[in-house]
Amino acid sequence: MKAINEIDELDTPSDLKEKGREKVAESLNRLVADAFALYVKTKNFHWHMSGKHFRDYHLLLDEHADQIFATIDPLAERVRKIGGNTIRSIAHIAQLQRVKDNDEDFVSAHDMLKDLEGENRKMAKQMREAHKIADDANDVATASLLEVYIDETERRTWFLFETTRD
Repeated sequence: MKAINEIDELDTPSDLKEKGREKVAESLNRLVADAFALYVKTKNFHWHMSGKHFRDYHLLLDEHADQIFATIDPLAERVRKIGGNTIRSIAHIAQLQRVKDNDEDFVSAHDMLKDLEGENRKMAKQMREAHKIADDANDVATASLLEVYIDETERRTWFLFETTRD
């Protein structure tokens, strides 16, 4: 009986050039890892929010976490659609993530919101960089997907910015 190469089992056909697909998959996997890390960080702050604006901030961060979480599966599936392999474990996420963890016992509401504003701002920048990689690979579908997520991320950044103004 002929042995089947495991890589061949996951080989998804694509008319995009291999080199371009590899670069797109790599950039998307970084975004998947960042989205997981940003989701957990946002939920952490949601759970540990306190202060006079607790209800508003608690609900805002829950909405943001849901929106971030909703990006993970489409981004990971896009990697598979173009023939790549995606995130396999928490350790893999930790290797790829650019979002900084926050394990402090207490963080003020203002500092939580400023931290998340900065992380979302970086995420939008990294999405634009991934968009350029997708454009260079002629991967219109990935670019289109990222355009929606860039807009959502910029909206989160805007809301977080506005909540920290006096």
